[in-house]
Amino acid sequence: MKTVGFACTAVNEPLARFTFDRRAPRPNDVVMEILYCGVCHSDLHWARNDWGWTVFPAIPGHEIVGRVIDAGPEVTRYKIGDHVAVGCMVDSCQHCDQCKKGEEQLCRDGNTGTYGGFDRFTKEHTLGGYSKHLVVREEFALRVPDGLDLAKAAPLLCAGITTYSPLRTWNVGPGSRVGVIGLGGLGHMAVKLAAGMGADVTVLSRTKDKEADALALGADRLLASTDADAMAKAANSLDLIIDTVPVKHDLNPYMPLLDVDGTLVIVGQIGPVAEPSTVPLVLGRRRIAGSPIGGIRETQEMLDFCAKKNILPDVEMIRMDEINHAFERLERADVRYRFVIDMASLEG
Repeated sequence: MKTVGFACTAVNEPLARFTFDRRAPRPNDVVMEILYCGVCHSDLHWARNDWGWTVFPAIPGHEIVGRVIDAGPEVTRYKIGDHVAVGCMVDSCQHCDQCKKGEEQLCRDGNTGTYGGFDRFTKEHTLGGYSKHLVVREEFALRVPDGLDLAKAAPLLCAGITTYSPLRTWNVGPGSRVGVIGLGGLGHMAVKLAAGMGADVTVLSRTKDKEADALALGADRLLASTDADAMAKAANSLDLIIDTVPVKHDLNPYMPLLDVDGTLVIVGQIGPVAEPSTVPLVLGRRRIAGSPIGGIRETQEMLDFCAKKNILPDVEMIRMDEINHAFERLERADVRYRFVIDMASLEG
């Protein structure tokens, strides 16, 4: 089907209006009109070829909320008019042990990314949500719960599930003591979700500058990592730390904050970190772990949880033709805390 989006066609080129064809729907596909699409830092990396494997033309976007406008004859979960959402993946093998467990993000054959992946049948590279329409197999379309604000929900499909998944994996609930490093797009969702689960939440930041913001988001306190006395007093005070910092950094200052059997989970940085000391790991039986997004089942659980608790990201709405300026602001961390594109701005 013919549709329109915003694409970059080469490294360092700005995104611009781009007409293209979506693949023909298969019997188990839904066709959705995209209403809103969140802007993730991964989108910027992909457009700039920061990882070295971008395929051009590239259309980013994997925080997608829309409406079903067509459904194949084998589709049973959705009908025309339903509000649905799509996150970071649009397919997986569906038969390996991980897929059968509902952990499609860990598919043994590799899941198909919403953008930057390759269709399992046509082998065409996938194009993301900075566009007017999307075709996706029904198993990877999520139901948007009634009452969840469509205009704000899109970032839940990446920032939300990326932080929800480790909170669930490490069984966070009332009485849990959770630290969050970084207060950006991921970090502010980690705070809201952990607080919604009943945890005691500490934001870890270099200075006290963001203390008021942290408390407003639901944190119980902010701990300045540059305050040696405060850090020493906080030793053994956390069960889990969610590290959302997206650049190379030193983990060593944070490890003593973990109690025995505590875990620091990296969700923000893909790549090298400063060399960690094994002393606090061995002596405190602490660990460093990583976590990607969650599977489809867990993502639906997250959406339902957010609807029940009225948890939504703090967003700034933009037009599609403002995306290049938004990318510049994203590089400066000049957003509280997530951009969302109103796809109605693509009309005409």
